[in-house]
Amino acid sequence: MQLIIAIDGHSSCGKSTLAKGLAKALHYAYLDTGAMYRAVTLYFLDNGIDHNNPEAVDEALRHIEIHFEHVQGKNHTFLNGKDVERDIREMRVSNLVSPVSTISAVRRAMVAQQKAIGRRRSIVADGRDIGTVVFPDAEIKIFLTADVDVRTSRRHLELAARGIDADWDSIRKNLIERDKIDSTRADSPLRKADDAVIIDNTLLSEEEQLEMALDMVYARMTATRKQKVAK
Repeated sequence: MQLIIAIDGHSSCGKSTLAKGLAKALHYAYLDTGAMYRAVTLYFLDNGIDHNNPEAVDEALRHIEIHFEHVQGKNHTFLNGKDVERDIREMRVSNLVSPVSTISAVRRAMVAQQKAIGRRRSIVADGRDIGTVVFPDAEIKIFLTADVDVRTSRRHLELAARGIDADWDSIRKNLIERDKIDSTRADSPLRKADDAVIIDNTLLSEEEQLEMALDMVYARMTATRKQKVAK
């Protein structure tokens, strides 16, 4: 049974953790859309691309190729053939990714790639407009939320685990700024799809969150099978 599971929510809500857990449990492909926007941002930074210059952005997008590979059991992002999984998590990228992701040309290019991937097989995708723009007909839609201080601590621990030094207060400020940008941008703003189920994971462990989501998926699979039998 082919399914698309769409997970949306603010930064550092645990979207990728849940998406990876679901993909592993269900043997689905994992589509990290946030990493795609980070890769574009990294390219702009490393190549001196002015993201406020439409012509420069359009030209740069023609030279960007993004794909994913499993490296030592983990999903890694490749930009033009280079593994950039560590680079795209740096604070310099975090500080610019929201403005870059609001650019219509960038979103069109990334959404086109994401839709193409979703047509090929069952996937779990996470981002900010997955259930509303990229896959509005997704069978399962989840909207994650969590307290901003909890999100800050999670992000701080994630960066520390990667060997990246970042100030807690700076991370919190960055998250709040990104929340505002993501929710108010004109093109594909972050919002909950009408048919999405909200999961507030502020007080949930990763295992508890995954169990809740898997229950939703299995319930949908069972309902779909019953509908097919009835026909």
